[in-house]
Amino acid sequence: MSENNSDKAKILFDGVCNLCNSSVNFVINHDRKNYFVFTPLQSEAGKKLITKFNIDDSLIDSFVLIENNKIYFKSSAALRTVKHLDKLYSALYAFIIVPPFIRNGVYSYIARNRYKWFGKKEVCMIPNEEIKNRFIS
Repeated sequence: MSENNSDKAKILFDGVCNLCNSSVNFVINHDRKNYFVFTPLQSEAGKKLITKFNIDDSLIDSFVLIENNKIYFKSSAALRTVKHLDKLYSALYAFIIVPPFIRNGVYSYIARNRYKWFGKKEVCMIPNEEIKNRFIS
């Protein structure tokens, strides 16, 4: 991981999931302050972060946020992400008041069906030159 990304919030995502890739592109397009950097869970950088932060593999289903050395999963990770986006997207953070068992239930239902509903790639997303600096390698 490059040193210039060490202070950034890190999003680890399922690199073969079409929904996850679209979500990463959405965050990139609405993260005007470049608060986030990204890496697929399947990448070497993703595996190193999982090991470094001692993340239990059974808790990972599609998306992990590492922010200020704290780990967030499921709906908490998603809501903490939108909190830093531009426009009205940050207002979605208000859903944090919904009890986690409800938020995570909805999140888990979507995560379980993401390949069926949105499809799957054969290989992880490869960022183009324009956004390559936003990815951890």
